[in-house]
Amino acid sequence: MIKKRPRQKKGGKKRLDIRDVAKHARVSIATVSRTINRIPTVDKDLAQRVWKAIEELSYFPNTQARALVSGRSRLFGLLISEITNPFFPELIKGFEDFAIENNYEILIGSTNYDPGRMEICVRRMIERNVEGVAVMTFGIEEPLLDELVSRNIPMVFVDAAPSGEKVSTLAVNYHQGIREGVQHLAALGHRRLAFISGPMHQRSCQLRKEAFLHANAEIGVTPAPEWLVEGDHTLEGGVQAMEVILEARTLPTAVMCSNDMTAIGALRVLAKAGLRVPEDISVIGFDDIHLAEFVYPPLTTVRMSRNDLARAAFTALRSHVEPTLIPAVKSWPIQTKLTVRQSTGYPPETSVGKVRKSRKKTKTE
Repeated sequence: MIKKRPRQKKGGKKRLDIRDVAKHARVSIATVSRTINRIPTVDKDLAQRVWKAIEELSYFPNTQARALVSGRSRLFGLLISEITNPFFPELIKGFEDFAIENNYEILIGSTNYDPGRMEICVRRMIERNVEGVAVMTFGIEEPLLDELVSRNIPMVFVDAAPSGEKVSTLAVNYHQGIREGVQHLAALGHRRLAFISGPMHQRSCQLRKEAFLHANAEIGVTPAPEWLVEGDHTLEGGVQAMEVILEARTLPTAVMCSNDMTAIGALRVLAKAGLRVPEDISVIGFDDIHLAEFVYPPLTTVRMSRNDLARAAFTALRSHVEPTLIPAVKSWPIQTKLTVRQSTGYPPETSVGKVRKSRKKTKTE
């Protein structure tokens, strides 16, 4: 027989406030307030009694009340583009980890590429008195962020940022990882390379495509115009872009994608078309989201660490808010690196590719 736990009466547990802590610690309310707000002039013995009382009573300080007393909200805003893309939840987790570790809170806003929604997110952050905002949308919506700029709220952007004294940039080295990807394909024997970009109004997408074209020029290759297709960084966009490439007069032997979601969409189209990856065509993504390792085949991709982005974004904001602890830096470098898995291989027309193909055919027969 399972014993039922007695139901707690409504209102049975008293809501504690600062007066209860003061009474328990045998100090004044002012001493409790100054201790909670970490005023350094509080007597150490009294502060120790206050923290002991807080622990014994399981008291949770009112953060809004603390903000009124200290003049600081210890709240950072985090603006992202699309919550359904696994890249962003992974980024949020990293940012929140650093915030918790340093006694900050975060307010998340997802714009979903909608200017109206972006405006609402910005208004909410101003109303909540955020101390800084990390704009991780990979695209600048300057008119919508004017309110933050005019209030001198510190901000950090990816790739490009508006001018401002309290504005920092996360400078992603797209060239490094994409160059490694193109050279990896070239070493396997690929010369017919396609690229599915993200939305080209975003600076980060422009930089990724420029890096791809520059890396192709280094190996003496010029991609056919019909192999350069614009996507939108979604699964559906990857599907549509790959379908366009398959309609080209000559098929590429490898496709590099501007992000992993696009690459996963491309894999679906190739499987539906009866093309094997990597035997018939190789695919490379960008981001190295957690899912990339578990699709079939596991995706070769350019890694852009969400943890590195989160750490740099949080540190950049904190450097503006607490410059005595962290010197402010205008630009924070973010490195990229190729991660090779099973979605890339020799092109089918090379001797190695033909040998592998014939061996598989023999085994099947």
